[in-house]
Amino acid sequence: MTGPTTAIAVGQFAPAADTAANLAMIAELVAEASLRGAKLIVLPEYASWFVDPFDESLAENAQGVDGPFVEGLIALADQHSIHLVAGLLERGDAGRVRNAVVAVDRTGVLATYRKVHLYDAFGQRESDWVEPGEIAAPETFALDGLTFGLMTCYDLRFPEMGRVLADAAVDVVLVPAEWVRGPLKEHHWRTLLHARAIENTLFVAAADHPPPLGVGLSMIVDPQGVELAGVGTGTGVAVAHLDRDAVARVRRVNPALRLRRFRVVPES
Repeated sequence: MTGPTTAIAVGQFAPAADTAANLAMIAELVAEASLRGAKLIVLPEYASWFVDPFDESLAENAQGVDGPFVEGLIALADQHSIHLVAGLLERGDAGRVRNAVVAVDRTGVLATYRKVHLYDAFGQRESDWVEPGEIAAPETFALDGLTFGLMTCYDLRFPEMGRVLADAAVDVVLVPAEWVRGPLKEHHWRTLLHARAIENTLFVAAADHPPPLGVGLSMIVDPQGVELAGVGTGTGVAVAHLDRDAVARVRRVNPALRLRRFRVVPES
């Protein structure tokens, strides 16, 4: 038995070192998602501008949350009556940048998240170029009675990130990512997305870069860890209809959040 539903989408593409080209691709993905009934689309990490390997051009091409990239997202939201969530290369301090995620609708910016856990792992050093976000209360937004929260890529490896969002009454966690390919990385990606959904009894929707740099496999997972929709390894959109009563129904049967004995405490 299902209740009323809300359609959301994940949009998978490979952002380039060209903001105008990235916005043009986002426009195509948003148009497709809207045509298929989605009221929200999640797009990858660094959707505004991306280069591999990182170099000094990051700071040269970073923008503010009030900059032209976000203005372009807001215009698309207005044109298609849809919410957009996308990674933003944001201006930082002392020559570094911030790895930010913005959520927008036609009225403007609804929420902003700056990546807390930088990707200093698997031979990478994101912190050489990016400053970490401050630990703060989650910024959330609502759509059709569902509450949405944000995290980014490597944050998936820290279960307390999902738990903090669950404690903020989030029903759907949105995850822009650039999940770098490597041995077992596809397995880790899929497992962690399902785990964050199951352990917090909420929906997870994640959008990645496709190969050769990312693993692709963008997906939407329900509160019992069932994959509702997904993209393979190419550019594309997947849409799922979220049962708005599912979180409450699953938590009645599996009250794990209510029965836990520990809380999340930030590091100093």
